[in-house]
Amino acid sequence: MQVRDADQELTGLAPRHRAVLAYLLLHARAVLTADQLIDAVWGLTPPDTARSQIQAAITAIRRVLREAGAAQQLATRSGGYVIEPERLDLEEFTSQVAAVPKAAEGPDAARRIREALRLWRGQPLADVTADYVESARARLEQRRLAAVERLADIELSLGRHEELIDELSAHVAAHPLRERLAGQLMLALHRAGRQADALSVARSLRESLIEQQGLDPGRTFVALEQAILRDDPSLQVQAQEEPVREPERPANFLPYDIPDFAGRATELERIAGLRSGMTIVAIDGMAGIGKTALAIHAAHRLAERYPDGQLFVDLQAHTAGHEPVEAGAALETLLRQLGVPAERIPASDTARSALWRAELAARRAVIVLDNAADTDHVRPLLPGASDSLVLVTSRRRLIDLDGAHALSVEVLTARDGEALFTSIVGERAQAEPNAVLDVLQLCGFLPLAVRIAAARLHHRPRWTVTYLADRLRDKRRRLAELSTPDRGVAAAFTLSYEQLDAAQQRMFRLLGVHPGRDIDAHAAAALADVPADDAETLLEDLLDAHVLAQHQPGRYTFHDLLREHARATAAAEESDDARHDALTRLLDHYRSTAAAAMALVYPFGRLRRPVIPETGSQAVPLLDAAEAGAWLAAERANLVAAGSRAADGDWPLHAGQLATIVHPYLDGHAHHADAITLHTKALDAARRQGDTAAEARALLDLAWVYWRQGLYEKSYETCRPALELCLESGDRLGASRAHNTLGNVRLRQHSYEEAERHLTQALDLSREIGNRVGEAYTLSNLGIGHERQGRYPEALDHLRRALRLHREFRNRNGEAQTLDLLGQVHQRQGQHEQAGDHHRQALELYRELGNRGDEAAPLNGLGETARLAGDPEQAAAYHDQALAIARELGNRPEEARAHEGLARIHRDRGRLDSARDHAKQALELYTGLGVPEAGQLTAFIAELE
Repeated sequence: MQVRDADQELTGLAPRHRAVLAYLLLHARAVLTADQLIDAVWGLTPPDTARSQIQAAITAIRRVLREAGAAQQLATRSGGYVIEPERLDLEEFTSQVAAVPKAAEGPDAARRIREALRLWRGQPLADVTADYVESARARLEQRRLAAVERLADIELSLGRHEELIDELSAHVAAHPLRERLAGQLMLALHRAGRQADALSVARSLRESLIEQQGLDPGRTFVALEQAILRDDPSLQVQAQEEPVREPERPANFLPYDIPDFAGRATELERIAGLRSGMTIVAIDGMAGIGKTALAIHAAHRLAERYPDGQLFVDLQAHTAGHEPVEAGAALETLLRQLGVPAERIPASDTARSALWRAELAARRAVIVLDNAADTDHVRPLLPGASDSLVLVTSRRRLIDLDGAHALSVEVLTARDGEALFTSIVGERAQAEPNAVLDVLQLCGFLPLAVRIAAARLHHRPRWTVTYLADRLRDKRRRLAELSTPDRGVAAAFTLSYEQLDAAQQRMFRLLGVHPGRDIDAHAAAALADVPADDAETLLEDLLDAHVLAQHQPGRYTFHDLLREHARATAAAEESDDARHDALTRLLDHYRSTAAAAMALVYPFGRLRRPVIPETGSQAVPLLDAAEAGAWLAAERANLVAAGSRAADGDWPLHAGQLATIVHPYLDGHAHHADAITLHTKALDAARRQGDTAAEARALLDLAWVYWRQGLYEKSYETCRPALELCLESGDRLGASRAHNTLGNVRLRQHSYEEAERHLTQALDLSREIGNRVGEAYTLSNLGIGHERQGRYPEALDHLRRALRLHREFRNRNGEAQTLDLLGQVHQRQGQHEQAGDHHRQALELYRELGNRGDEAAPLNGLGETARLAGDPEQAAAYHDQALAIARELGNRPEEARAHEGLARIHRDRGRLDSARDHAKQALELYTGLGVPEAGQLTAFIAELE
């Protein structure tokens, strides 16, 4: 049941809607009441909601017709509903057959009936479920068979018995009790000199009739059987009746075009746009992606453009339990579909290929070569000089198929996936759109998985979509849920895996051990313990086999369901020791490469980084800080996943060291959520091992992240036990960091005396151990405290000494921070030009370093300076930029500061409503931070009332 507007199929009709539309079309131009429609759809047991469902169906049908500009074709009359289609294939068929006089014979009559029969595509109403369908289908099938039998009589009278044998054999096989068809096949076989085969057909009919109906054949059939036994000359076509034969166009051999085909508009347009000469389209994609469905759907859509044949052969390269079909057998099938008699088909593959090219030379046909193994499998089946279209499907990229247009099929879009799921499930899907999206995501938008999930729900009326989604969330049984007894996602994946060679299979399994989302060749080399070049070759092989995907050059990833399959395969086929060793090599690789990258990006942080032992891991060639920064950005998610996996497993040392190594990077780029995950995992691992030094490091890193997020009391409570552990163990570097963090917390809480005490101790410890970078940071923090208390000369002295140290050690991040703080001191002294210069230098440095999380502070500083300098428009622009960045990255202190700045600008310009709005947002943030600025904002808001 399809509604088409030119070549475009109109979607949006649920199964129940299609059932109502089909019944209206079967009674086109007749007014049908709602009661008639209810009886047709549900029979004697309609539901209580039957009338409302009919009305909903009429509304949905009208909507689809309206989108095509054809709303007038469905009308409401006083007695019910009537549809008056402009074009209906059933009416076309009826009129074309009726236009051929009953007594007509000859080639023209045969051609006209055959053209009418080409309108039939598969079983009538195959995708419609309703009470009326079975009887309607039987009536329609009877009309088609009557036309088939009439056509056969005409063709037999023209002496075309050879050409009819295959066609009639298929019809008899489908309708073994139809005497007239069997008799026509017997006559065609007899005239072809195959008397024994003709009598075999007679015996089969007799046996079927007796077994299924307890009847004997009719007199006409018995008379024909006796005449064949006698070899009656009257059965032969008379010489004078031998017609001049015309080339016959073969029937459509394409498989059934699924009615709920969804999406692929871009791919279909691309195929339809290829119109010059012979065209080959190589359609590749992973198992279950819908390659065959796309090829068949495209071939059906383009059938009229290729009137000399619509051919199909399944090469079975990806069919469980079958060997791939050899070229010779495939060529025989294709030649027979073209109408070449068996006796004309040569024995050798080379000769068959030559005949195939010759037969297609003057034809325009669409040919689907489904499930090809590789290019060699397909090459003998390609036409020569022809105007035909060849659609090849394969799970492998056919990169060496010369002249072919490559078309890689990806997963469904959310919209197309929803359309497919809803077309199968119906109204339950429409009632739970969010749950539908959950199911689609859990299926990875893979068409095969979506179809199976939808079918499972369709056949379980008491399930909700939410219940199905909850079942699919269980990773241990997700693949089982997406399988049926005879097919399924796991079976399709298993076949793809089995077609890999041993080295590729091993790499596939070990990639399932990887804890992250994607991987590069160096990490894969560590996993598999092979050279990086060999690993890249294997990854590319897996990419060509569509068991891996690639969203950016050099990085490889799994489809979500394939990842689960790889993990299950690794668990089943790799020993525990092998998987443990592979993960150890991977963690060694990430740890050592991260340390090398951090040494290039943060050379001044040498004292904090742990010493990494040599492991034999192949180093990633990082030439400079830019390459190192790019590697850290690309691998960030994997580093977090690897650290978490290490902490949960037998690698606590790796977990702690990896967290310590990447802490400055995560902090500088405001990846606070990742940092909390990694440091919390490292803390848990350290405590399980009783490693107090690692515990202290994890606590210190966590405390600093909490400070960054404005969680000051949490930061303080986390840092206090870290300080005690450091003092107990004599870790002066850790103790200096702890005092520095505690001092920063107290600075934000305006407890300046306590802050200065902690910071002074941090400064002394840094100088004792020669930690000049730590000394610089502590001097900056002391400068902040002095600035807040109005002690500007001391603040400038500390900040300038800090700036010299940061520049000496090329700590550009520390340099940017100190420049911003110097801008604040100059701003407080009314030196607006100097303040602006310092804030701008800080902003430029942060942007050059890619530290977006720190950009908000100098932007706010520029905003405050511009306001005090009398430029409110520029001030507001700076604060707006700061606000956007702070919100995006969760920097609550700078977000509050931006709101406060905007509030004061609006107050100065007399926009009191806007001022109150920003002030209240700033107050809410300051209150949440637990800082004294909340009291200042309360007083400010009172002034605005």
